[in-house]
Amino acid sequence: MRLLALWVIVGALARVSRADDLPEVKSKAVAVIDAETGAEIFGKNADDIRAIASTTKIFVAMAVRKKGLDLDGWTEITKVDVKQARGGARTRLDIRRVFRNKDLLRAMLMASDNRAPSALGRAAGMSTDELIKAMNVVAADLHLKRTKFTDVTGLRGNVSTAREMAIALRAALSDDVLREIMADDFELVVGKGGKPKIPYGNTNQALVVHKYDVIGGKTGYTVAAKYCFITGARFKGREVMTVFLGADSKATRFADFNRVAAWLESGAPGSKVTLDGTAKRPKLKVDGEVRGRVAKK
Repeated sequence: MRLLALWVIVGALARVSRADDLPEVKSKAVAVIDAETGAEIFGKNADDIRAIASTTKIFVAMAVRKKGLDLDGWTEITKVDVKQARGGARTRLDIRRVFRNKDLLRAMLMASDNRAPSALGRAAGMSTDELIKAMNVVAADLHLKRTKFTDVTGLRGNVSTAREMAIALRAALSDDVLREIMADDFELVVGKGGKPKIPYGNTNQALVVHKYDVIGGKTGYTVAAKYCFITGARFKGREVMTVFLGADSKATRFADFNRVAAWLESGAPGSKVTLDGTAKRPKLKVDGEVRGRVAKK
């Protein structure tokens, strides 16, 4: 019932549009890119450096996967994980409980549990500091020059831009394991020995309501970052990465996605980049080289 009520609010907010046919998004920074070419379809302050909150966790996932995380291995929640999660939302991963590593990825990516990142780093053979370094290496490998990490949870200090987060999300969704998890709207996580049994729902409400063909993504919130939402979706048979940073409310970030989604489904009027499958597409050297029409600040 709460989800339905929120989505009614989101639907009402999403009706606002601009006179020049571009979506009237409220988030402080937005990027919408074609996943195949990297071309920008829509942007608003897309290169502004901002706090990114728990959207950080897609970098944790990519870092531990690159390190060779044993998905079927088991990892205990320790005091280190408690310390790293301090100041964040309530956790459901109790200290001294043991969980399968793939389930820790689910807890982190679906429900944003803040004790999961450092536990996953440890499972992949890394200390917390080594995991932060590995996350920065992932960003460097993706040529994300404005993305920096000092924390594994997203609670403290991590920054990026809407454009760079769109590129990072595209990379994360190219991993079949991460794609599967981020596309899952519900999972029952069971600890070693059969306890505890934790039902995890996905915080990606655009995915849960099934209004659009959503591939998967991540939400986040801190006071500094405000409400953030990154997600991939298909429109006209093409995959698009959408990023919304700095929304003033939980509903606003999802309403912004709905505005953009409706605009894309109508053919993205006003954009220089078409989603028509027959359109000629440039081969890009750098993602930022091709841009659609950009919203005013």
